[in-house]
Amino acid sequence: MSTHRQRWITGLLLLPAVIGLIGTGGLPLALLAALACGLSLFEYLRIVGSRGTGVSMDLVSGLLLVTGPAIVILANWGEPGLVAAAMGFNLVLAGILATVTFAVGGTISVDTIARQILGSVYLALPLALIVLIRQEPHGAAWVFWLLLMVFCGDIGAFYTGAYLGRHKLCPTVSPKKTIEGALGGLGASVFIGALFKALFLPHLPWDTTLALFLAIGVTAPLGDLFESMLKRVGHIKDSGVILPGHGGMLDRIDALIFAAPVAYLFNTFIF
Repeated sequence: MSTHRQRWITGLLLLPAVIGLIGTGGLPLALLAALACGLSLFEYLRIVGSRGTGVSMDLVSGLLLVTGPAIVILANWGEPGLVAAAMGFNLVLAGILATVTFAVGGTISVDTIARQILGSVYLALPLALIVLIRQEPHGAAWVFWLLLMVFCGDIGAFYTGAYLGRHKLCPTVSPKKTIEGALGGLGASVFIGALFKALFLPHLPWDTTLALFLAIGVTAPLGDLFESMLKRVGHIKDSGVILPGHGGMLDRIDALIFAAPVAYLFNTFIF
C-alpha cells in the first residue's frame, strides 16, 4: 500500500475518536493530549539523544516522560497558574535529580538538562495550552478551528508543492518543501479558517481573525521545519512508526505544537 493511501486511511480512522474527545472535553481530552505528549516526548528524546544510534535514556530525560504528560493532565483544571507551577516543578525535579546523579559519581551534562527542559516547553506546554483553550467559552469550536487550520494548511502545502512546487523553501532543512507549497498551505489555512469562523464563530471581528489566520498559517509550517531540523541533527528520517503513512506522533503534531501558543494568545488576550 502506498504511503499516500496509508496517510488518508490512518487519518480517517482516527478522526471520529478525535472529534468525539474534543466534543466531550474534560478529562478524556486531557488524557488523549497526555498520551500524544508521552509518545511525542519518547520520540523527541530518541531524536535529540541518539544521533541515529537508538534511544539513549538517562534518569533526567526519563523523568520528562512522567512530568510531561502530568503537565498536560493538570491543564484539565483550567488554571494556567497550575500549569506554570507544574512546569517549574519539573525544572526543580530535573535539577535535583541531575545534582544527585553527579554527586554520586554519575555522568551528567548541561546538554542533558537542556534537552529535558526544552522537551517540556516544546511539547508538554503547547498541548497543555490546547486543553486550556477547550475550557474557555466556545472552547470546542476553538480547538476544532485550530486543528482545521493546521491540518488543512498541511494538506494544502503537500498538494500544491507536489503539483506546482518549483522553488525550494529551505533545502538544508527539508529538501522537498517549496515556496509554492508554503503559499498553498497558507492559502488553505486562511480559507478554511475564514469559512469555519463565518459558520461557527460569527461574533468574532474579521480584522483580528485575519491576523490569527496569517499567524497560524506562518507558525504551523515553521513547527514542521523545526522538527525537520531536529531530525537532521539527530540523523533520523522519521520520529517513529506508530502512525502508518505519517511516521511518528511528533511527525503528525509538529505543526500543531507551534500553532497552539498562537491560538492561546489570541483566545485569551486579544479577543
